[in-house]
Formats: sequence, structure tokens, C-alpha cells
Amino acid sequence: MFTHEDLSRLQAQSLKMQSWIRQQTFSPENRKTLRRFSSWEVAELVFRINQSTFRGRLAAEPDLPGGEVEPDGRQRWFSLDEINALRRKMKINRKTLMPPRPAGKRAFRAAVANFKGGAGKSTVALHLAHAAALDGYRVLVVDFDPQATLSHSMGLTDVAEDYTVWGIMARDLIRETDRMNASATGAASGTALPRRQIPASIRDLGLGDLRHADFIKQTAWSTIDIVPSCANAAFVEFASAQYRHLNPEWSFFAAVSRYLDGLGDDDYDLILFDCPPAIGYQSMNAVFAADMLYIPSGPGYWEYDSTTSFIGQLAEALEDLSGFGPTFPAGKISLPKAFADIRFLMTRYEPGNDLHRAMFEAFRKVFGAHVAENPIEMTRAVEQSGRFLSSVYEIDYREMTRETWRRARASFDRAYEEFRGSVLAAWDRI
Repeated sequence: MFTHEDLSRLQAQSLKMQSWIRQQTFSPENRKTLRRFSSWEVAELVFRINQSTFRGRLAAEPDLPGGEVEPDGRQRWFSLDEINALRRKMKINRKTLMPPRPAGKRAFRAAVANFKGGAGKSTVALHLAHAAALDGYRVLVVDFDPQATLSHSMGLTDVAEDYTVWGIMARDLIRETDRMNASATGAASGTALPRRQIPASIRDLGLGDLRHADFIKQTAWSTIDIVPSCANAAFVEFASAQYRHLNPEWSFFAAVSRYLDGLGDDDYDLILFDCPPAIGYQSMNAVFAADMLYIPSGPGYWEYDSTTSFIGQLAEALEDLSGFGPTFPAGKISLPKAFADIRFLMTRYEPGNDLHRAMFEAFRKVFGAHVAENPIEMTRAVEQSGRFLSSVYEIDYREMTRETWRRARASFDRAYEEFRGSVLAAWDRI
């Protein structure tokens, strides 16, 4: 027979292996670092200009960042900060290299969601974040998944549960309860409304005093921050049920939305949510806070079946929330919840596979214009990036044949370009 003690022992053994894997994957300091990008990548894949044009500008304008030059002088390599400095200073044909952003708008929020495990949610979120950063956007990713795949891929491994989405929700419970109690005390009618009590076991954690910035961690990418997750945050579903019992009037589903409302409109350009493979307290927070749903799905029938179930159950959950009414305290997002756009993205797609092509057509026949035209293709480089907790953008193309790397990157580039187009079209509607 096996008890919790056996499970703890197995976890301890696994943690030792985790540490060894991180040492092989990250830098000697056990910290993830971002590689430099060659002048070929910067010119053709980031700025989309001719290499000779780029080299000419660097030669003509010595005040521009020059990167690091290889000993043989044939290639320059640039950091992400240098790429962004070049973007700010350079113009091509009198056009800025800065990415488009609607004036006077807060950051756009997109939730990558589906309750089918293995649909590619974390892979899609990771690659969209990295592609957006290379495009010049400032990105915040929020990891709602206790599996913490995205957090680990971003280089964060030692995360305390207080600083995850669970901490944000617990802080929100305390603050919303205090707000409700203050309103009850100050009721114009003079009638004393019942006070809601938060036990000391929760208040004494000190979560109510945490600042917004306490939940946000830096990553190896200077323009990407993250609200990370960790395995210990898995109990959030149980804790949230208890919290709702303590204060039935607490609009739990708006906790993360209220937290994000407290950020400056110009702090970030894009906020990406990586959702857990389930509809629960965490995923409903992500969905409610999102301006757009991005739903990845594999190319098989079971994935199609699961995606169909997901949107059906999500519709029922959102319908239940709408019953709270438009005056229910839900932050800056009103009820019933509405999205600026909903998109389906096929992942692990093989163009030469008859079944994959048939399922892609089935998706398009059913969901029409909501289906992204550019699926994520399954390539060896994509498989390798998953094994090493990295995106294709982080892998140095010299570690494999350039054509293999180019094919994988091209697939994600096309998917990102379509994603960006959807975001820009929807941004004005939020």
C-alpha cells in the first residue's frame, strides 16, 4: 500500500532530477539566459529588410548599436536590448520599425485555453510571447496552470505559491471583503449589514499587503515579465471553494481582472494567459479577464471532440456568471462577458497527413472565419524545443541544419503574424 509519504518520497527523487536537468539546460548559474541574434536574423527575420541594407545602415551610422563581432568579422550578434535600440533609432524608407499599437489603449489580453491536455497551450503561449517580444512589444505572461510548464520554460523554477494566481485571488478576497464591510458600515440607510469575516489563518499570510509588482517576475527576455505558477498552487481550486463559502458575494471570477486593472495602461502591450486543462476557478479568471480567446487544438478527432466539449462547457459557465447581473462587482469588465474575438488554432499539424488535412477542413467548415489559416506544423525543431524548455526563437540555428530551423520558425512566424493581425483588429473594440 502507498500513502502520501510515498508520494512525497517520489517527488523528492524527481526534484533532484529536475535540478540536474536545469543544470544541463540553463547556464552554469542554473539561470536561463537569452542568446544573441545574428545580423542575418535581425535583418531578414526581425526587421524584414535586406541584409545589405542593414549592414549599410550600421556602417553609415556609427551611433547605432553594433553588436558583438565574430573573430573572423563575418557576422555580428545582437542582444534583444540592442535590437530594440536599433528599432527605436532606425527608419526604413521613412517608416518606423516600432510595432503598431492603438493610442490610449491598455494592454490587449489573450487567453490561450482548451481543457484538452497536450493541445499545445503552453507551447503556443511561449512562442507567441517570444515572437511578440522580437516584434518590439512589451509582454506580460500569466501562468494559470499548476503544471507550470510555461513558467519553467521561461526559466522560473523556485516559485512560492503566495506569488502565483492563487496569491492574487487570496489578496483579492481580503481586499474585496474589506471593501464590502466598509460599504456595509457606511450604508446610507443606517441599517447595519452583516460583516463578512476572513479567518486569521488567511489574513495572517500577509497577502492583503502585497503590491502589484510582488507577483511579477523578470525573465531572460528583457521585455517579457511573468506572473509564474508552481505545483504547490494546485490547491487553488480547493481554496477558492472555501473562499467563496467565507464570502458568497465575492466575485471570484473577476479577481485577476481586477488585479490587471491596477496595472498602468502603458506598462505592457500584450498580456498572454496560459490556462490549465480544465474549467475551474483559475481558468474562469483567465477567460473573464481576456479580450480574446485563442483555442489551440490538435489535428485528431478526439481533439476536435474535446474542443467542442470545451466551448460548450465554457458557454454554460459564462451563462451562469451572467446571472449575477450587470451591477455585480466585476471590475472594469461588465456582465455578460463578451470577447472581442475568438480564434481556433490547429497545432501539431502535418501537411502531408490526410487525416490532419481532413480535420483542418472540418474545423474550417464548422468554425469558419474563427479558424486561423496558419496551423502550427509539427517539425523536428519543434519537438527539440519542447525537450529543452525553449522556443524555436531561443534555439540557435547553428545547433541543427538551417533549413530545419527555418521551417519551424516560419510556421510560428506565420501563426504569430495572423495572431497579431487578429489582436490589432480587436484592440480598438475593447
